[in-house]
Amino acid sequence: MATTIRVTAADVSLYHVAAARLGDATQWWRIAQLNGMADPDLSGCATPVMLVLPTVDPSQDSGVPGVAS
Repeated sequence: MATTIRVTAADVSLYHVAAARLGDATQWWRIAQLNGMADPDLSGCATPVMLVLPTVDPSQDSGVPGVAS
């Protein structure tokens, strides 16, 4: 089940949100997809921002899909 949270300028980016809420900063793209965002930087957003978070999914590989390391 998805959760909605309120983020502020102190959250800086979706990397920070993903690390704190999903336990993996590289999962920022999952939050971005759910919220129609393309950029992990939150500095351009008027705060506070309401974001829908995906559920924590331990089966998700780290990283951005389609990008090889």
